[in-house]
Amino acid sequence: MTFVTRLTLQSGDRAALDGIVDDIKSTAERKGAALKGPHSHPPEKLTVPQHARLHGDDDRRFDSWNYTVFTRELEIHGHDDLARNIAEHDFPDSVHIEAEVEQIHGAGRGN
Repeated sequence: MTFVTRLTLQSGDRAALDGIVDDIKSTAERKGAALKGPHSHPPEKLTVPQHARLHGDDDRRFDSWNYTVFTRELEIHGHDDLARNIAEHDFPDSVHIEAEVEQIHGAGRGN
């Protein structure tokens, strides 16, 4: 039985994100792991309103805060220890990571 680890990395700092993804790719290549990706999603542009006062009965606002979130997805097939080490890595605060593990059963095997 094989495990597939899907890593989703997000950041507003594109350079930091791409640096982390490059590190993951080079580590996987050195270890001989099967890696799919990185798959890039279109940048997501977000806008956050900023109120001038804390209480809700004041409609005064500052200009909205606009920022962009970049997303990359990678899949590691097998190499459970490598996937675990990558997911537990101490990433910079500017990079958010989510790990999802799926168990794949081989063809022709009963449950």
